[in-house]
Amino acid sequence: MTKNYEIILNYIKDLSIEIPNAETFIFSRENITKYTLGLNIKTNPIKDQTIEVITNLNYKDKNENKRKSYFEISYATVIKLKNKNMKKDELERLILCDLQNDIYPDLEKIFLKSIKDAGFPDMKLDKKIDFEKLYQQKLN
Repeated sequence: MTKNYEIILNYIKDLSIEIPNAETFIFSRENITKYTLGLNIKTNPIKDQTIEVITNLNYKDKNENKRKSYFEISYATVIKLKNKNMKKDELERLILCDLQNDIYPDLEKIFLKSIKDAGFPDMKLDKKIDFEKLYQQKLN
């Protein structure tokens, strides 16, 4: 299948790791498996069929406690659309599903390496994101 877009460039727009103190760090290392992964995707049209897509991942403790760390990355991808007459639903699928499937392996690798380098060497994201499933849920 031919892609309806070309990736022009990718870059880390923002990367944040917040560990307020040593006590929080120790608590976070012991409870990191309770953290949850969040995902948000935004777009900024540029010009001439070019779009900046920002994929934001965050990894945080949803529980109410004062000792928690926070991890977030905003990863920007600039794409050029090949089809000028793309329908809105086709463009939405391209951005929310097809492009995400292309970029996510690299994004996940960068995010995990950053968290590991921050002192969480055993960090893994056990649950893989199924962009196709998320897209279908959005439609329903």
